[in-house]
Amino acid sequence: MKYQDLTTINTLSDSISICEHNDIQIVRIDHPLCQGAISLHGGHLISFKPTNEEDLIWVSSEALYAKDKAIRGGVPVCWPWFGKAGVPSHGFARTSEWQLVNHKENAKGVVIELEFNDSEDTLELWPHSFQNRLTFEFGKKLTISLKTTNISTKAFSYGGALHTYLNINDITKTELSGMGTEYLDNTQDGLECIGKSTLIIDKEVDRIYTSASDIITVKDTANERSLLVKNQGYNSAVIWNPWQDLSINMADMADDSFETMVCVESALNGLAITLMPNESHTLSTTLEIAAK
Repeated sequence: MKYQDLTTINTLSDSISICEHNDIQIVRIDHPLCQGAISLHGGHLISFKPTNEEDLIWVSSEALYAKDKAIRGGVPVCWPWFGKAGVPSHGFARTSEWQLVNHKENAKGVVIELEFNDSEDTLELWPHSFQNRLTFEFGKKLTISLKTTNISTKAFSYGGALHTYLNINDITKTELSGMGTEYLDNTQDGLECIGKSTLIIDKEVDRIYTSASDIITVKDTANERSLLVKNQGYNSAVIWNPWQDLSINMADMADDSFETMVCVESALNGLAITLMPNESHTLSTTLEIAAK
């Protein structure tokens, strides 16, 4: 799906418009410094491209754009839990409708703010009242911030992740660093492991790094660029690549799609954050191309 070719249904400003695909509304960004797109279904970033650069974000060619599905790729919002800590897996935010509540632009870029609050449907899955504000700051780099506020009368605990899929040229020629050496290996039922300070992926990888630095570097050698992932408000960094067998068994991934993507996620593993009434916490990630 080429969001640039979709018909505009509403123009909000010189750089911001709304288009639609399969009844899913998409906020489209076309600014002198960058281009991008956000699906209101899931509050889901599906593109970020600094002008004259390749997209930093990977989306599957087989991604499903449907109201009851999560989009494969981009930056899904996993909330209020990560993984299989509850039902549905990765929470309900990534398959819920978010509302566009604010937008602005200037010479430095574009800011988009979305909101997702509790409803009868969410209360059946998770009995807490909340307000989620998701802010996208587009420019030469992109910052995504998820601010969760407890608007109930009792404390609640939650987790989640900004599940970032990065676009790379060749996974076998990509080197990751900055995630630390200590991790839980989900391919071995969460076994605690110690690895190297750099990682080149040559098999299925599903790891929760527990001592990551705030900046993870993804050196895309074949593409001659390095991507920086800067995280805040997290307690872990997740690295994931499904490799070939899983890709073949996933309906929304092409058989060879594992070759050009890697997930590097700002995560709250477990019920990491406890908020008292009226308290807030922000999880964020910033994506940019490192200077050469």
